[in-house]
Amino acid sequence: MTKEEAENGRDDMAIDGAEQANAIPDGFNANYLRIYYGKLFPHADMFKWMSYGNDGKHPACDKSYFGRREFSFTLENDIYIRFQSFNSVIELENSIKEKCPFKIDIGPVYSVDPAKRHAYAGDNVFTPVERELVFDIDITDYDDVRYCCTGADVCLECWPLMTIAIKVIDAALRDDFGFNHILWVYSGRRGVHCWVCDGKARRLTNEQRAAIADYFRVYKGNENSHKKISLPGPVLHPFLARSYTEVLKGFFEAKLLPNQSLLSSEDRYEKILEMIPDASVASELRGRWQENKRASMSKDDINLVRWDQLKSVLQSGKQKTQGIRRCVEEIVFSFTYPRLDMEVSKHMNHLLKAPFCVHPKTGRVCVPIDPNNCDEFDPTTVPTLSQLVEELNREGLRQDTENEWDRTSLGDSIKFFRTTFLQPLLKSCKEDIESSYNTKLQQSKNTLSW
Repeated sequence: MTKEEAENGRDDMAIDGAEQANAIPDGFNANYLRIYYGKLFPHADMFKWMSYGNDGKHPACDKSYFGRREFSFTLENDIYIRFQSFNSVIELENSIKEKCPFKIDIGPVYSVDPAKRHAYAGDNVFTPVERELVFDIDITDYDDVRYCCTGADVCLECWPLMTIAIKVIDAALRDDFGFNHILWVYSGRRGVHCWVCDGKARRLTNEQRAAIADYFRVYKGNENSHKKISLPGPVLHPFLARSYTEVLKGFFEAKLLPNQSLLSSEDRYEKILEMIPDASVASELRGRWQENKRASMSKDDINLVRWDQLKSVLQSGKQKTQGIRRCVEEIVFSFTYPRLDMEVSKHMNHLLKAPFCVHPKTGRVCVPIDPNNCDEFDPTTVPTLSQLVEELNREGLRQDTENEWDRTSLGDSIKFFRTTFLQPLLKSCKEDIESSYNTKLQQSKNTLSW
């Protein structure tokens, strides 16, 4: 099958998990995936979420809403089916169970049913009309500031970079933009995804999304420039100042600096010295550090001592130019500030992996992360597919559980999704639907009274 055929919506393919079970990497098994979709995947909750209250009986509910949402399935052997749509939770669940997708991506709500898009002529008929504001942060984009891992590898030494990203972005979305319904999700391997689901966020234009993405942009350089961060002006923007004082500075000095040994060896500290715009200042520090490199200090101590020396020199009264004094902040931002995939956030038609998928490389479930307790999140303890199946088998047919997932380590994640995200969101959606209906009703009465 060609890619074009797949994208045009051929849906007569199902995966024969038995044929490939032994070829799947550890932690992921197509047969186990069928059990997962059959017993544990929260189909009804996903339907409720993506319906945004339009599955109710209120006269203002848009019954076509969910059916205009694009779902994309990636099947075994990278068979890619775009523009899937479903009119009910039953259709969604049956299709997932039948096709057993290795990955489920969620796209926008279109003006018409995406599966029937070819029936509509004209360029402007089939167009995205709603989509959550989304953010994608990947640990691979931090390879120049972490020495413990590279590429897709992640450990407890570098994962806190993701934790810091959650703290900074979540605070700004809530405090600066007024968004309330925000879902953070572990990507299953090496990063995090953010879904901003308020009505005003879902209805943002591409231009408005780009403006919000640019609000978070501080990286101006590229791989070949020594200085990737630009913090212009006499004082930091309030959002950046808050991020620096409340999150970034403390994390850099207490965790990242010692854990990654950023100043312990010449090849590492040269990367930081290159960020200082005054060559004489950099040379002074280099001379000091080369002289005491044989000193009997632990790596932790030498990192902290050298950082204190750097701060003392850069922030001393002798440094008259603002650029030199600002350099300490720029170094901290360069190593700790969130690195967003801007293109994901700017465009309504960008697909993003659905929560509660299973990552085919790790077998780990894409579980929600509580932004209020993200320091406690450990990606190495996230439930895996084989672990969940083993838990189901071990527990057997217990009668004291309402749902299968209550018998597994996935239960807490689904409860968190429901109680802290889905239920408050649906309450807000129903209030918005009622308010909009009453407003239109009043406008209609006013028109008739004339």
